[in-house]
Amino acid sequence: MIVPVGTLVNASAIALGSVVGLVLRGRFPERIRIVSFQGVGLCVLVIGMQMAFDMKNALMVIIAVLLGGILGELLRLEELFERLALCLKGMIRSKNPLFTDGFISASLIFCIGAMAIVGSFDEGIRGDHSVLFTKSVLDGFTSVVLATTYGVGVLFSAVSVLLYQGVLTLFATSCQSLFSPDIIAQLTATGGVLILGIGINILEIKQIRISSMLPSLFIIVLLSMWSV
Repeated sequence: MIVPVGTLVNASAIALGSVVGLVLRGRFPERIRIVSFQGVGLCVLVIGMQMAFDMKNALMVIIAVLLGGILGELLRLEELFERLALCLKGMIRSKNPLFTDGFISASLIFCIGAMAIVGSFDEGIRGDHSVLFTKSVLDGFTSVVLATTYGVGVLFSAVSVLLYQGVLTLFATSCQSLFSPDIIAQLTATGGVLILGIGINILEIKQIRISSMLPSLFIIVLLSMWSV
């Protein structure tokens, strides 16, 4: 059994970065906070584009995103995430109006990405933690910036990362033979499309219901396996 060391380090880095962000929150000049947050948004857009451009079959990714969005709306995933965040908010008695946005946005940024998927698979299949260690550094700095804007909700995204990447690592360990390089590429590309949407949300260009599109990650795997 592979111990998800990379995921444990990643979640710890996010928690630490969030605490630093909360401490600095009232001390950050507004103009520095805004430009830092915009910088994160732009970087998220670039990462999403890089991931999306690696797709092997554009039509399959489009179908997965469309079907995933429809399924997510039928399952009311957006509302489910909001209820979960509100539940956490109530448990810690937070009065921050941005708690829900912070928890959801940070969870999606840290969980839906090439490094989260590939890093977890690499750790589960080969026992190599290097990708997730690198991701930990990036996520740690990002969580500082996010926490200065969204507050304590970002801290709880560490739990999402711990559960999500931990499950992926354990799943990859037990199902190594199912994931070919092409399937991983398609999965990464679909995640890139969702990452683009997160960047757009952060920059407040347009509010996209990314949570509802999460089933597309499972659909693209099924489509890729079916097309083999």
